[in-house]
Amino acid sequence: MTIASITITKNEEANIRACLESLKWVDKIIVVDAESTDRTVELVKAYTPKVFVRAWPGYGPQKNFAMDQATADWILIVDADERVSNELRDEIQALLQKPNPAIAYRIPRRNFYYGCWIRGAGQYPDRQLRLIRRGQGRYNDLPIHEHLQVEGLIGDLQGHLDHHSYPTVLSHELKIGQYSTLSAQERAKAGYARVSPLNLLFNPLWAFIKIYLLRGGYRDGMHGFLFSAFSAAHVLLKYAKLWERAQGPRSAFS
Repeated sequence: MTIASITITKNEEANIRACLESLKWVDKIIVVDAESTDRTVELVKAYTPKVFVRAWPGYGPQKNFAMDQATADWILIVDADERVSNELRDEIQALLQKPNPAIAYRIPRRNFYYGCWIRGAGQYPDRQLRLIRRGQGRYNDLPIHEHLQVEGLIGDLQGHLDHHSYPTVLSHELKIGQYSTLSAQERAKAGYARVSPLNLLFNPLWAFIKIYLLRGGYRDGMHGFLFSAFSAAHVLLKYAKLWERAQGPRSAFS
């Protein structure tokens, strides 16, 4: 059995080398870049000739295009800020050597915030559907929270993906701005347009209580507190942007 990896990028020069180093064992590395303005494409070419540069159509369509470029039996989907652990590599290589009935596998993910692995706050094991037989699934087209849709038996692996999404507080702040906009777009398209002061007050507060107390963010010390607070800030911004959108053409996004 053969395996290809797919990764989508946009200005990922800080992450892409570590990501692709962890994928050197696959048969083909495929990268689809959304017209980066940094050195991402240059760095990728040191690892694979299979790099495609195209305009950004959204997370799901970009990943579907990347999967369409793969000819291997299996496809491993890895984000630019993720790394395949040695344990996961060995587990997948062993899996490919024997027949199995599953068409896809979930992989547990370790999330690192500001250099620390967050075990609480609902962040572990954070299983992600990332290994799939070619032709057995497609991503949907949501602005954010896109997911792989498959029909058939799904298995679970034990080796980890290591996710380094927020190396600094600043990087977390910047992504919250981006993701809250996409989340507001997603809710607007789903028909949720009405926003009250109670949404702006209680929804962020509930998000903090749920993540910090009920899901155990407090167990990760200051890292867990900051993650919980940023999660509440994301909810606040999402509803504020949804409210702004409802005000008419002054909206900052469409």
